[in-house]
Amino acid sequence: MSVVNGTEGVMVIDGDLQDPPELLGQFYELLKQGNDVVYAVRKKRKEGILKRAAYHLFYRLLKKISYIDIPLDSGDFCLMNRRIVDILNKMPEESRYIRGMRSWIGFKQVGLEYERDERQAGTSKYSFALLWKLAYNGIFNFSEFPIKLVSRIGVFVIIFSIMYLIGVLLKKLIYGTVPEGFITLFFIISLFSGIQLISLGLIGEYILRIFFQTKGRPLFIIKDRIENKVIKEG
Repeated sequence: MSVVNGTEGVMVIDGDLQDPPELLGQFYELLKQGNDVVYAVRKKRKEGILKRAAYHLFYRLLKKISYIDIPLDSGDFCLMNRRIVDILNKMPEESRYIRGMRSWIGFKQVGLEYERDERQAGTSKYSFALLWKLAYNGIFNFSEFPIKLVSRIGVFVIIFSIMYLIGVLLKKLIYGTVPEGFITLFFIISLFSGIQLISLGLIGEYILRIFFQTKGRPLFIIKDRIENKVIKEG
């Protein structure tokens, strides 16, 4: 913990030294310039090609489907002023995706690019299962897309079934014959499958609202307060 312009700052960094502690000086300078959060952006990673590709795709997918602006390739490595930390601590969420929560709070944030070194010793404590869980936390805590995808698939299935039926009727008018039995069965199954998916999506929308309500996040966060002052004329 350090003190910047009378404000305490908290640095978050992993203990494996892949994130260089010497960047604290640059973080410190940016925090002194009035930024509330200084986060590191990994412009180059030195892990295996599959892991790099997975990280690359995940961050871009999350940015695409998230309802907040989560910076690309940014991790938990950052320096935050005390006010941001206090707000984070007041958010009673259980599945905590810190980089998303940090972006959701807002205020003035700036990124600092750096090259992440290779692991010098030991193995990562983040197994595939833990990385998968982290990705789930990011997607389901800061995106409505999975629920909306179900409804969209339902609409697509219904449209497809109707178009299929129209195509069959046109074929019957033109050629006078179509396979019997199968067409009706396929149309009914696909139509009601689409209706079921839309129904699940509607139920999911209500559950999604309950989910976000139970998180207990503040409706808004006041950054600055302007005191009322009486201005005397003359």
